[in-house]
Amino acid sequence: MASPMRSLLADPDRYLQSFRLFLERSTEHQCMQEFVERQLPDVIASIGNGKSTINVLSVGGGAGEMDLQILSKIRARYPKATINNEVIEPSADQISKYKERVAQASNLENIKFTWHKETAYEYESRMTAENKTKKWDFIHMIQMLYYERDVPATVRYFHSLLESQAKLLIILVSGKSGWETLWKKYGSSFPLEDLCSYVSSADLPRMLDSAGLKYQLYELPSHMDITSCFIEGDKDGELLLDFLTETLDFAKTAPPELKHQVMEELRKPGCSEIRDGKVFFNNNLGVMVIEP
Repeated sequence: MASPMRSLLADPDRYLQSFRLFLERSTEHQCMQEFVERQLPDVIASIGNGKSTINVLSVGGGAGEMDLQILSKIRARYPKATINNEVIEPSADQISKYKERVAQASNLENIKFTWHKETAYEYESRMTAENKTKKWDFIHMIQMLYYERDVPATVRYFHSLLESQAKLLIILVSGKSGWETLWKKYGSSFPLEDLCSYVSSADLPRMLDSAGLKYQLYELPSHMDITSCFIEGDKDGELLLDFLTETLDFAKTAPPELKHQVMEELRKPGCSEIRDGKVFFNNNLGVMVIEP
Protein backbone atom coordinates (compact mmCIF):
# COMPACT_ATOMS: atom_id res chain seq x y z
CA MET A 1 0.00 0.00 0.00
CA ALA A 2 1.50 3.38 -1.04
CA SER A 3 1.95 5.90 1.76
CA PRO A 4 -0.15 9.10 1.55
CA MET A 5 0.93 11.56 -1.11
CA ARG A 6 2.33 14.91 0.09
CA SER A 7 2.99 18.16 -1.71
CA LEU A 8 6.53 18.66 -2.99
CA LEU A 9 6.46 22.08 -1.32
CA ALA A 10 6.44 20.31 2.07
CA ASP A 11 10.18 19.65 1.51
CA PRO A 12 11.81 22.91 0.30
CA ASP A 13 15.21 21.27 -0.25
CA ARG A 14 13.82 18.57 -2.50
CA TYR A 15 11.67 21.15 -4.30
CA LEU A 16 14.78 23.23 -5.06
CA GLN A 17 16.71 20.13 -6.14
CA SER A 18 13.93 19.11 -8.54
CA PHE A 19 13.56 22.69 -9.81
CA ARG A 20 17.29 22.95 -10.58
CA LEU A 21 17.18 19.62 -12.42
CA PHE A 22 14.15 20.85 -14.37
CA LEU A 23 16.14 23.94 -15.48
CA GLU A 24 19.06 21.70 -16.44
CA ARG A 25 16.94 19.26 -18.48
CA SER A 26 14.62 21.79 -20.10
CA THR A 27 15.03 24.69 -22.51
CA GLU A 28 13.05 26.92 -20.12
CA HIS A 29 15.69 29.61 -19.66
CA GLN A 30 16.95 29.40 -23.24
CA CYS A 31 13.51 30.13 -24.70
CA MET A 32 13.02 33.03 -22.26
CA GLN A 33 16.47 34.37 -23.17
CA GLU A 34 15.50 34.25 -26.83
CA PHE A 35 12.35 36.24 -26.04
CA VAL A 36 14.41 38.80 -24.10
CA GLU A 37 16.86 39.09 -27.03
CA ARG A 38 14.33 39.28 -29.84
CA GLN A 39 11.02 40.63 -28.56
CA LEU A 40 11.75 42.50 -25.35
CA PRO A 41 13.45 45.51 -27.02
CA ASP A 42 10.13 46.32 -28.78
CA VAL A 43 8.15 45.75 -25.57
CA ILE A 44 10.26 48.28 -23.61
CA ALA A 45 10.68 50.73 -26.50
CA SER A 46 8.72 53.54 -24.83
CA ILE A 47 8.63 52.70 -21.09
CA GLY A 48 11.36 55.21 -20.19
CA ASN A 49 10.71 58.00 -22.68
CA GLY A 50 11.83 61.31 -21.20
CA LYS A 51 12.61 59.77 -17.78
CA SER A 52 15.81 60.12 -15.78
CA THR A 53 14.78 57.22 -13.49
CA ILE A 54 13.10 54.00 -14.62
CA ASN A 55 11.34 51.97 -11.93
CA VAL A 56 11.30 48.21 -12.47
CA LEU A 57 9.48 45.72 -10.21
CA SER A 58 10.34 42.02 -10.33
CA VAL A 59 7.59 39.93 -8.71
CA GLY A 60 8.99 36.51 -7.73
CA GLY A 61 12.48 37.34 -9.02
CA GLY A 62 14.02 34.06 -7.83
CA ALA A 63 17.81 33.98 -8.13
CA GLY A 64 17.82 36.80 -10.68
CA GLU A 65 19.00 34.98 -13.84
CA MET A 66 16.24 36.41 -16.03
CA ASP A 67 16.06 39.71 -14.11
CA LEU A 68 19.63 40.66 -15.00
CA GLN A 69 19.06 39.89 -18.66
CA ILE A 70 15.91 42.03 -18.69
CA LEU A 71 17.75 44.87 -16.93
CA SER A 72 20.60 44.76 -19.45
CA LYS A 73 18.07 45.31 -22.27
CA ILE A 74 16.43 48.23 -20.42
CA ARG A 75 19.86 49.72 -19.76
CA ALA A 76 20.86 49.36 -23.41
CA ARG A 77 17.67 51.15 -24.50
CA TYR A 78 18.01 53.95 -21.90
CA PRO A 79 21.76 54.28 -21.20
CA LYS A 80 21.47 57.66 -19.43
CA ALA A 81 18.68 56.71 -17.02
CA THR A 82 19.10 55.41 -13.48
CA ILE A 83 17.24 52.11 -13.04
CA ASN A 84 15.62 51.44 -9.70
CA ASN A 85 15.05 47.66 -9.56
CA GLU A 86 12.98 46.28 -6.68
CA VAL A 87 12.55 42.55 -6.17
CA ILE A 88 9.75 40.70 -4.35
CA GLU A 89 10.95 37.17 -3.47
CA PRO A 90 9.87 35.04 -0.47
CA SER A 91 12.87 32.68 -0.46
CA ALA A 92 15.93 33.84 1.53
CA ASP A 93 18.04 31.26 -0.34
CA GLN A 94 17.01 32.67 -3.73
CA ILE A 95 17.64 36.27 -2.58
CA SER A 96 21.16 35.41 -1.41
CA LYS A 97 21.89 33.76 -4.79
CA TYR A 98 20.48 36.86 -6.52
CA LYS A 99 22.78 39.12 -4.43
CA GLU A 100 25.80 36.92 -5.30
CA ARG A 101 24.91 37.17 -8.97
CA VAL A 102 24.71 40.98 -8.74
CA ALA A 103 28.05 41.12 -6.87
CA GLN A 104 29.75 39.11 -9.63
CA ALA A 105 28.17 40.93 -12.57
CA SER A 106 29.85 43.75 -14.42
CA ASN A 107 27.98 46.57 -16.21
CA LEU A 108 25.35 47.14 -13.49
CA GLU A 109 26.32 50.74 -12.79
CA ASN A 110 23.23 52.99 -12.84
CA ILE A 111 21.12 50.12 -11.45
CA LYS A 112 20.01 50.19 -7.81
CA PHE A 113 18.73 46.96 -6.24
CA THR A 114 16.28 46.57 -3.35
CA TRP A 115 15.05 43.16 -2.18
CA HIS A 116 11.84 42.50 -0.25
CA LYS A 117 11.68 39.05 1.37
CA GLU A 118 7.92 38.56 0.99
CA THR A 119 5.28 37.11 -1.29
CA ALA A 120 3.34 39.21 -3.81
CA TYR A 121 0.35 39.05 -1.45
CA GLU A 122 2.46 40.22 1.53
CA TYR A 123 3.84 43.09 -0.54
CA GLU A 124 0.34 44.18 -1.54
CA SER A 125 -0.90 43.90 2.08
CA ARG A 126 2.06 45.91 3.39
CA MET A 127 1.67 48.68 0.81
CA THR A 128 -2.08 48.85 1.49
CA ALA A 129 -1.53 48.96 5.28
CA GLU A 130 1.04 51.74 4.87
CA ASN A 131 -1.34 53.51 2.47
CA LYS A 132 1.40 53.63 -0.18
CA THR A 133 1.08 53.39 -3.93
CA LYS A 134 4.28 53.28 -5.90
CA LYS A 135 4.03 53.41 -9.69
CA TRP A 136 6.29 51.39 -11.99
CA ASP A 137 7.53 51.66 -15.58
CA PHE A 138 7.97 47.91 -16.02
CA ILE A 139 6.66 45.03 -13.91
CA HIS A 140 7.42 41.39 -14.65
CA MET A 141 5.98 38.22 -13.12
CA ILE A 142 7.85 35.18 -14.43
CA GLN A 143 6.54 31.71 -13.52
CA MET A 144 5.09 32.88 -10.19
CA LEU A 145 1.31 33.14 -10.52
CA TYR A 146 0.93 29.46 -9.49
CA TYR A 147 1.67 30.53 -5.92
CA GLU A 148 -1.08 33.15 -5.68
CA ARG A 149 -4.39 32.32 -4.02
CA ASP A 150 -6.35 34.78 -6.17
CA VAL A 151 -4.72 35.10 -9.58
CA PRO A 152 -7.14 37.69 -11.09
CA ALA A 153 -6.83 39.91 -7.99
CA THR A 154 -3.01 39.69 -8.09
CA VAL A 155 -2.90 40.62 -11.78
CA ARG A 156 -5.37 43.48 -11.22
CA TYR A 157 -3.37 44.87 -8.29
CA PHE A 158 0.00 44.94 -10.08
CA HIS A 159 -1.61 46.22 -13.27
CA SER A 160 -2.99 49.14 -11.23
CA LEU A 161 0.60 50.14 -10.39
CA LEU A 162 1.61 50.81 -14.02
CA GLU A 163 2.67 54.26 -15.22
CA SER A 164 1.03 55.53 -18.43
CA GLN A 165 3.77 54.19 -20.80
CA ALA A 166 4.50 51.09 -18.70
CA LYS A 167 4.13 47.38 -19.42
CA LEU A 168 3.29 44.33 -17.31
CA LEU A 169 5.01 41.14 -18.51
CA ILE A 170 3.68 37.75 -17.38
CA ILE A 171 5.25 34.39 -18.27
CA LEU A 172 3.44 31.11 -17.51
CA VAL A 173 3.26 27.60 -18.90
CA SER A 174 1.37 27.65 -22.18
CA GLY A 175 -2.20 26.43 -22.58
CA LYS A 176 -0.77 24.32 -25.43
CA SER A 177 1.86 22.62 -23.24
CA GLY A 178 2.12 19.14 -21.73
CA TRP A 179 1.51 20.78 -18.35
CA GLU A 180 -1.99 21.78 -19.48
CA THR A 181 -2.78 18.22 -20.62
CA LEU A 182 -1.34 16.55 -17.52
CA TRP A 183 -2.82 18.92 -14.94
CA LYS A 184 -6.28 19.26 -16.50
CA LYS A 185 -6.54 15.47 -16.40
CA TYR A 186 -4.78 14.54 -13.12
CA GLY A 187 -4.36 17.78 -11.15
CA SER A 188 -7.21 16.89 -8.80
CA SER A 189 -5.36 13.64 -7.87
CA PHE A 190 -2.15 15.47 -6.88
CA PRO A 191 -1.74 16.71 -3.29
CA LEU A 192 -1.76 20.43 -3.97
CA GLU A 193 -1.36 22.71 -0.99
CA ASP A 194 -3.10 26.07 -0.79
CA LEU A 195 0.32 27.37 -1.74
CA CYS A 196 0.11 26.25 -5.30
CA SER A 197 -2.57 26.23 -7.99
CA TYR A 198 -2.52 25.35 -11.66
CA VAL A 199 -2.88 28.26 -14.06
CA SER A 200 -1.69 28.55 -17.65
CA SER A 201 -1.59 31.17 -20.39
CA ALA A 202 -4.95 29.80 -21.56
CA ASP A 203 -6.62 31.09 -18.38
CA LEU A 204 -5.44 34.68 -18.57
CA PRO A 205 -7.11 36.06 -21.75
CA ARG A 206 -10.58 35.51 -20.23
CA MET A 207 -9.51 37.45 -17.14
CA LEU A 208 -7.92 40.24 -19.15
CA ASP A 209 -10.83 40.47 -21.61
CA SER A 210 -13.38 40.73 -18.82
CA ALA A 211 -11.32 43.57 -17.28
CA GLY A 212 -11.14 45.26 -20.72
CA LEU A 213 -7.32 45.19 -20.77
CA LYS A 214 -5.19 45.33 -23.91
CA TYR A 215 -2.45 42.72 -24.26
CA GLN A 216 -0.25 40.78 -26.67
CA LEU A 217 0.27 37.04 -26.46
CA TYR A 218 3.43 35.16 -27.49
CA GLU A 219 4.07 31.40 -27.58
CA LEU A 220 7.60 30.25 -26.67
CA PRO A 221 8.49 26.70 -27.79
CA SER A 222 10.31 24.74 -25.06
CA HIS A 223 10.86 21.09 -24.16
CA MET A 224 12.31 18.93 -21.38
CA ASP A 225 14.01 15.56 -21.65
CA ILE A 226 12.05 13.25 -19.31
CA THR A 227 13.49 9.94 -20.60
CA SER A 228 14.92 9.16 -17.13
CA CYS A 229 11.37 9.23 -15.65
CA PHE A 230 10.75 5.88 -17.34
CA ILE A 231 13.82 4.17 -15.84
CA GLU A 232 12.71 2.43 -12.65
CA GLY A 233 14.70 3.66 -9.64
CA ASP A 234 16.51 6.44 -11.55
CA LYS A 235 17.09 9.25 -9.01
CA ASP A 236 16.90 12.08 -11.54
CA GLY A 237 13.81 10.54 -13.10
CA GLU A 238 12.13 10.44 -9.68
CA LEU A 239 13.02 14.09 -9.04
CA LEU A 240 11.56 15.16 -12.39
CA LEU A 241 8.38 13.19 -11.69
CA ASP A 242 8.11 15.02 -8.37
CA PHE A 243 8.40 18.33 -10.21
CA LEU A 244 5.88 17.40 -12.91
CA THR A 245 3.27 16.31 -10.34
CA GLU A 246 4.24 18.71 -7.48
CA THR A 247 4.29 15.55 -5.33
CA LEU A 248 6.98 14.50 -2.85
CA ASP A 249 8.36 11.07 -3.86
CA PHE A 250 5.61 10.54 -6.43
CA ALA A 251 7.20 7.32 -7.72
CA LYS A 252 7.08 5.79 -4.23
CA THR A 253 3.87 7.25 -2.74
CA ALA A 254 1.38 7.46 -5.63
CA PRO A 255 -1.27 4.72 -5.78
CA PRO A 256 -0.10 2.19 -8.43
CA GLU A 257 -3.07 2.88 -10.73
CA LEU A 258 -2.48 6.67 -10.68
CA LYS A 259 1.25 6.19 -11.25
CA HIS A 260 0.54 3.89 -14.21
CA GLN A 261 -1.93 6.39 -15.76
CA VAL A 262 0.42 9.36 -15.32
CA MET A 263 3.36 7.46 -16.84
CA GLU A 264 1.17 6.45 -19.81
CA GLU A 265 -0.07 10.05 -20.22
CA LEU A 266 3.48 11.44 -20.19
CA ARG A 267 4.33 9.37 -23.28
CA LYS A 268 1.29 10.51 -25.29
CA PRO A 269 1.44 13.24 -27.98
CA GLY A 270 -0.65 15.59 -25.79
CA CYS A 271 2.26 15.73 -23.33
CA SER A 272 5.43 14.69 -25.12
CA GLU A 273 7.17 13.85 -28.35
CA ILE A 274 9.34 10.75 -28.78
CA ARG A 275 12.49 11.36 -30.83
CA ASP A 276 15.47 9.00 -31.25
CA GLY A 277 14.20 6.85 -28.38
CA LYS A 278 14.04 9.84 -26.00
CA VAL A 279 10.91 11.38 -24.49
CA PHE A 280 10.67 15.18 -24.71
CA PHE A 281 7.94 16.81 -22.61
CA ASN A 282 6.23 19.85 -24.16
CA ASN A 283 7.30 22.69 -21.84
CA ASN A 284 6.00 25.57 -24.03
CA LEU A 285 5.56 28.92 -22.32
CA GLY A 286 3.00 31.66 -22.86
CA VAL A 287 4.02 35.31 -22.56
CA MET A 288 1.57 38.13 -22.02
CA VAL A 289 2.48 41.80 -22.34
CA ILE A 290 -0.28 43.91 -20.80
CA GLU A 291 -0.81 47.63 -21.47
CA PRO A 292 -1.65 50.13 -18.70
